[in-house]
Amino acid sequence: MKEPIWRPSQERLQNSNMTAFMKLLKGKTGVIFNSYKELYDWSVNNIEEFWEIIWNTSEIVHSKKYSKVLSERVMPGAKWFEGAELNFAENLLRFRDAKTAVISSREDAPTIRISYLELYNLVSSVASGLKKLGVKKGDRVAGFITNIPEAIISMLAAASIGAIWSSCSPDFGLQGVLDRFGQIKPKILFAIEEYKYNGKSIDCMSKIQQVVDRIPDIEKVVLVRRFYDFSATNLSRGKFSDKSNKYLYFEDLVGITSNKINFKQLPFDHPIYIMYSSGTTGVPKCIVHGAGGTLLQHYKELFLHTNLTRNDIIMYYTTCGWMMWNWLVSSLFVGACIFLYDGNPSYPNLNIIWEKIEEEKINIFGTSPKFLTACQKSGLIDKKNFDFTSLKTMLCTGSPLSIENFEFVYKNIKQDIQLSSISGGTDIISCFVLGNPMLPVYSGEAQCRGLGMKVEVYNESGKSILGEKGELVCTAPFPSMPVYFWNDPESKKYKSAYFEYYPGVWRHGDFIKITETGGVIIYGRSDATLNPGGIRIGTSEIYRIVESMEEITDSIVVGQNWKNDIRIILFVALKKDFTLTKELIDKIKANIKTSATARHVPTKVLQITDVPRTISGKKVELAVTKIIHGEEIENKDAIANPESLGQFILFKQNLTN
Repeated sequence: MKEPIWRPSQERLQNSNMTAFMKLLKGKTGVIFNSYKELYDWSVNNIEEFWEIIWNTSEIVHSKKYSKVLSERVMPGAKWFEGAELNFAENLLRFRDAKTAVISSREDAPTIRISYLELYNLVSSVASGLKKLGVKKGDRVAGFITNIPEAIISMLAAASIGAIWSSCSPDFGLQGVLDRFGQIKPKILFAIEEYKYNGKSIDCMSKIQQVVDRIPDIEKVVLVRRFYDFSATNLSRGKFSDKSNKYLYFEDLVGITSNKINFKQLPFDHPIYIMYSSGTTGVPKCIVHGAGGTLLQHYKELFLHTNLTRNDIIMYYTTCGWMMWNWLVSSLFVGACIFLYDGNPSYPNLNIIWEKIEEEKINIFGTSPKFLTACQKSGLIDKKNFDFTSLKTMLCTGSPLSIENFEFVYKNIKQDIQLSSISGGTDIISCFVLGNPMLPVYSGEAQCRGLGMKVEVYNESGKSILGEKGELVCTAPFPSMPVYFWNDPESKKYKSAYFEYYPGVWRHGDFIKITETGGVIIYGRSDATLNPGGIRIGTSEIYRIVESMEEITDSIVVGQNWKNDIRIILFVALKKDFTLTKELIDKIKANIKTSATARHVPTKVLQITDVPRTISGKKVELAVTKIIHGEEIENKDAIANPESLGQFILFKQNLTN
């Protein structure tokens, strides 16, 4: 068995929330757990009892108790905590003291700090304003906004009324915004006028006006300034009496005098968020998530798996168009402090985020493998130059975390740190695979499967396997399954998305292996796996090798139909001082063959300038696959850099021999 790259100290282990939870369970169930494996097995075999204990442990604020934890163990169709009534915003605002709730930092602007009491009062004012604008239960309130406090305040205000929040980042193209908000028809749009990125000011007003013109259901637009410091002198005292004016400012709502919030009490599965699939293969699916399931799942992941406490400051570099924003905001339920960063994480250089971690004494930091790889290749980041005493946990998601990423963190960032590779998705607004403060970290592996999530690996015959690559499936219901898809009255899209392949079993679309340590290796999306000679190869197996080479900054690999088989085509982006010579191609192929197998070696290696990615930074292998097979890309607006697709159209001619 291989050796771990990190083990928790005895002090860490004993003081972890997970250890305390195991002791609590012993008192409640009489079961003694000697390992996380025993705890996990119990949680997935006793899912009703497990989730009821999570309900009780979280001390979820509710006005009515449930009549039954789970209706029946079926998917889809399982109903959780029927009869319960609660409010999502009330739970995230249950702390109302002077402790800092939100720290906000952005390019070229002062840092803002908001206490829990101030946050409650701000939400109260905005909620009152939304009610004056006619917002009621079930209405959609949308955010076209960056990762700033106004986004959190607006979401909580909408949730307090029972409205449904949906957001996307202003760097989405116009069609991408229309494809999302046009389906859900929001009544109110919170929209940022302008934001800074990479040192440049980006004006959003033209795009906002086009969105409003194209979605007539938007009754009011609440404009958010690039920077607003929430000081009393800036309040306009809620003066928006001109009802004919479609536009008003965020401070118009903040200035409204309000008493305590009247939190609308709603069923456990009342919709709280509408999320969107990537939309790279068509119009995005609108995935509706319930308040109670989201709350309990996030509590379990943050409190137990991430070991978050009230004393911690947590940061995840994200936009409001990625589910990690929703996940991060739920840290308020634990009472922690959220650090928001709005801007380019490499402007003016890659030190900026690490400097913020040091300055603000951030304890938990979340990022992506792409960012870590950029830091690694830059040579700028070295623990000798920083004081990372406060940093105890790093989270990473968006794509598989390579062995080189693990080694970089422990060599250049900090030796005593829990590096948690986590994975799940928008579909479940949470994770199947998580970190664990009790367990060691092995390079290239996520530490464990999440409690209460009966994750297995199926082969192509639908048989459960261990120690082999296969499909990630979940064979028992869990509370954060989508409650439905928007505009899908007969649930045809919903069933097709997850249950068509293995009836009654959730097929997630990831290609993984559960290891002998109980960890999980993720090889990429199963619909992007390569099949030369009928052997399934995960794309991350190739990325890990190629992107560790000094000459290469990024890459994307796809399979091309060729002579009744599949051949591997690798595209690489190089550092500016390098060109793709025959010698470099031979070196790439040799490295892949040595580090993997001969079957992993690409037939062709071609040079590109940029890898196409979604807004949240994921490589779009399927779009490239379509292009090289002469198929049309239906929705280029879902891609952050759609201009990069042109390269692959030009390569089609090269790929006919």
